[in-house]
Amino acid sequence: MQDLVAPALGTLALVALGGYLLGSIPFGVVITRAAGAGDVRNIGSGNIGATNVLRTGRKDLALATLLLDAGKGAVALLIARHLFGSELAGAIAGGAAFLGHLFPVWLGFKGGKGVATFYGLLLAAAWPLGLMAGAVWLLCAFLFRYSSLAALISSATAPLLALLPLAVVGLPVSLPILALTVFAAILIWVRHHQNIARLLKGEEPRIGAKKA
Repeated sequence: MQDLVAPALGTLALVALGGYLLGSIPFGVVITRAAGAGDVRNIGSGNIGATNVLRTGRKDLALATLLLDAGKGAVALLIARHLFGSELAGAIAGGAAFLGHLFPVWLGFKGGKGVATFYGLLLAAAWPLGLMAGAVWLLCAFLFRYSSLAALISSATAPLLALLPLAVVGLPVSLPILALTVFAAILIWVRHHQNIARLLKGEEPRIGAKKA
């Protein structure tokens, strides 16, 4: 549903700030430290996301990181949408949370790549879109065995999926949510530039591959 009255600029600014601060919480760092698994930034790729947390050997910590990283984007969007009855406010809060995860103030603006937060946003914004994007990730991961490639393909197709007639299930994607999907997808590609380079060189590790 499109907004009938857009929130005031001051309100949107506060929504953005709140979303950013929520998204900036580095759950991967907090969880691994609290569990005595060390600083995840000193492990593997140094990324704070669930994939790198898994390299600690703790699947439970990786799952918790995945759920919390996805949840913070979803919570930011849902709270803003509920409080202000506005798709625009929800999209701004969600986008700010996504930026917070990528560039957290608490870690010198060096954060994750945003994949889990991206899917959390999509599920909260329009669950059919989130499910379809997740299905694309699973299919690509199964076919190609590259987590990064699956994320790249899934994020690139998400805006196209958003244009499908989701009204058949009563949840059409609004313009603000479509804009959020495009915005987040572009940033995912930017944050995966090193993975793209390794994919082109044939050096990207496959899912489940053992390091020599």
